Amino acid sequence: MARPDELTFAPLGGVGEIGMNLSIYGLGNRHQRSWLAIDLGVSFGDEEHLPGIDLIMPDVAFLEKERNNLVGLVLTHAHEDHFGAIIDLWPRLKCPIYATKFSAALFEAKCESERLPAKIPVTVIPSGGRVDIGPFNVEFIPVAHSIPESHALAIHTEVGTVLHTGDWKIDPTPVLGAPTDEKRLRELGDAGLLALIGDSTNAVREGRSPSEAEVAKTIATLVKE
Repeated sequence: MARPDELTFAPLGGVGEIGMNLSIYGLGNRHQRSWLAIDLGVSFGDEEHLPGIDLIMPDVAFLEKERNNLVGLVLTHAHEDHFGAIIDLWPRLKCPIYATKFSAALFEAKCESERLPAKIPVTVIPSGGRVDIGPFNVEFIPVAHSIPESHALAIHTEVGTVLHTGDWKIDPTPVLGAPTDEKRLRELGDAGLLALIGDSTNAVREGRSPSEAEVAKTIATLVKE
């Protein structure tokens, strides 16, 4: 393998839209790169613009051509817009999949609900753990979200570290799961990052997202009424 000398990033889905998340990181040079994929989700059709279309999936043609250099797929969390396309598209990629316990269990249940269950192995990584995937060392950092075991990913390489946030918020009172690990995020920032790749629904909107605890109170009030 050529000596890594450049880290590249490309979003194949999920930019400027809700859903269909798929990001790739390449390490190497223009002659040969190892690729790491982050998430593989679906987007949802609507009757006004896409009548009759329920789900939209990202275009994986590039990764299919680079399949021999695709070292793995890492899941940040188990929402459909981040892992809903795996069952349909994984047979074209056949790369190792890495996720924490909750995401892996939810994906297994999703596979078993299919008429012909797919046999797609997932390697379970502990929350807060690290794993070597090809030339990448990926660290799972807990972040608060509306589903358990959501994670930002610190992608460590020979040329530096990138932080891929996944969906997240600074929520000191999450209803489920641990709060965002602000201490670890500060440590990474202090050590220096090549880039921060921000990914969160409505992140470009002004203001602060309310705690999930506040959302739960609102829902309880509505149900009571």
